[in-house]
This record gives sequence, C-alpha cells and structure tokens, in this order.
Amino acid sequence: MSSPYSKELLVAQLAVQRASLLTRRVFLDSAKGTVSKSDASPVTIGDFGAQALIIAALRHNFPSDEIVAEEEGSKLREDAALADRIWELVKSTKLDDEKAETEVLGGAVKNKEHMIDLIDSGNSKGGRAGRIWAIDPIDGTKGFLRGGQYAVCLALMVDGDVKVGVLGCPNLPVDDAAPLSADAGAGSDEGRGVIFSAVLGQGATSRPLTSAGLAGGKSIAMKPVTELSAASFCESVEAGHSNQGDAAKIAEKLGITRPSVRMDSQAKYGSIARGAGDIYLRLPTSKTYQEKIWDHAAGDLIVREAGGQVTDVLGRRLDFGHGRTLAENKGVIAAPKAVHGQVLKVVQEVPGV
Repeated sequence: MSSPYSKELLVAQLAVQRASLLTRRVFLDSAKGTVSKSDASPVTIGDFGAQALIIAALRHNFPSDEIVAEEEGSKLREDAALADRIWELVKSTKLDDEKAETEVLGGAVKNKEHMIDLIDSGNSKGGRAGRIWAIDPIDGTKGFLRGGQYAVCLALMVDGDVKVGVLGCPNLPVDDAAPLSADAGAGSDEGRGVIFSAVLGQGATSRPLTSAGLAGGKSIAMKPVTELSAASFCESVEAGHSNQGDAAKIAEKLGITRPSVRMDSQAKYGSIARGAGDIYLRLPTSKTYQEKIWDHAAGDLIVREAGGQVTDVLGRRLDFGHGRTLAENKGVIAAPKAVHGQVLKVVQEVPGV
C-alpha cells in the first residue's frame, strides 16, 4: 500500500527537478533577462519558466487543487519578446526519463498562451480549507543573479497544514556532510545540485539533482547540538530581510563565536536540516512586514521532519492557513528541538525583537 501523499510527493519532486533544470540553464546564461516587478525586486525569465512548468505538472495531476504562486503573467502579455524567450526555455526543458516526463508530469506546456495562462493560475488567496500548493519558482532571486544560492520551492498545504515540501537547490553541494559556508558549491557544476523533500510524519530526505528520473535519496537529520557555543547559524544576505544587528547580539549571548553564514533562499532550511548548519534566524526588520507563505512552507516542513523545530520569535508555529502571507507570525527561528527553547529565550531577551 502506498504511503500517504506518495503521489503528491513524486509529482512535486519531479516538477521541482524539471523546474530546477530550467533555472540552472538560465543561471549559466550571463544574460538572465532581468525585469522589475512592482515591488522593485528583480525577477528573471527563470522565475516565469519554472512556475509554468511546476503548475503544468500540478494541473495535470491535481486539477481541482488551488495554487498560491509568486509570479503573474501580465508582464509577459505586454512584452512579446520576453514571453518568446521564456517559451523557448519552457518547451525545450524536459527530463531525460520519458516515463516521468509523460506519465507523471503530463508532458510539455502546449503553447505560449497556455504557458502564460498557467503562470496566471497561481492566484489563490490561500486559507485554511482544502488543498493548496505554494510555489516560489526562484526563491532568492538576488542570490540567483549574483551567482549564489537560490531554491525552487513547492509545498502542499491541506486545511492550512503543510503535508509535502520539496526544495530544489541547484548550487548547494550534493554532499550532505559539506560544511556550511557562504560560497558553498561555488565553482564547477560538478558535485552541485540537491533536491530536499519531506512528507509530514515520514522524515526528510536529500538526493542529487539530475536530468534523468529521481536519483536515490537518503534520510537527513539535524546535527545534535550539546553546546550552543559551538553551533553555527545562518541568516539572509539581505539586511532588509533579517535584522543582522540583532542576530549578532543573539549569537553573542549564546556564546557563538563563529561568524554567521549569510546565504539567500530556503537553501538555509535545507542546509540546517541535513546538519551542515545548526540555527537559522530571520529576525523582523519592521513591525509591518509580512513574510510570504511560499518563502517558508517547504523549508519549515523539511526542518521539522529532520528533527528541528520552527517557530516565530514569540514561539508560535508558522501559520500557513492565514492567506498568502504569514500575517500572524513575526520572524523565524529554526533550530534542533533540543536547543530551540534556549535559542528562543535568548532571542526574546534582545530588546526590540
């Protein structure tokens, strides 16, 4: 008998794998086709192409499910040249495994108009009822553009609870034992590319990113931390995403002497889940900012299934059922269960957090 959510997991893994291959092609292209969204953050042809491929797989397999996704297609309807570039990428990105490509993923996107319609269909408002997928086609776009870390992210929420999470991290080392570093995986493509995944109650795994079918996976677990002073922690590269000054104060109070490792995207969640790092802090930079659910849903589950605990700075579980944002949460603390309480206590001692 298949385990709960086995089909959802397989579809999600293969969809993220195919989308990750598209983003890698764009990553290796020096002309990444950057445009600007209304919030002035950069977005690339990789974001649009990856989102189209993932939604195509979801629509083929789970046509009645809702989808919350970051991108929308209005820019492509206005810019025919940009849409053409993305369409060329989308129609030429396929897995080498024909069975996975046709039977599981449902084959290619039909045409350019279908592609834009798919991108536009990720407009669910989210909520606590039913099955809702959350997609971030390229999380960490600035890292992507600067040649650093980024992630292709997909999670399934059922009645507001995350059940399946998959992260594609094309620039992380395949080796789960590789130490956490800001330049992890830099250089040659050889030895880079990881797919992290988890199902609620079934543990977390990592596997190499390949162009064929899914490679064999292995279980991952957070590293036991007995002395917090010996722990390592990671945070966002962008100061606007996390209060780095407060993080430094917290590290000092915990006795951590190692400098923080700053990297973009949910690659941080994957890194601590497999024991390459220990603690992930994302501290509020303003009282009004609300995190997006697609920036945390998959990583939250993967860390928890690897033996970690994820809360906000008030000790509350992340609430993915409120809508498209984590409106009821403030910041993020991810750490091994055994020490999460200690980290949380120190975080709460820092004025203003």
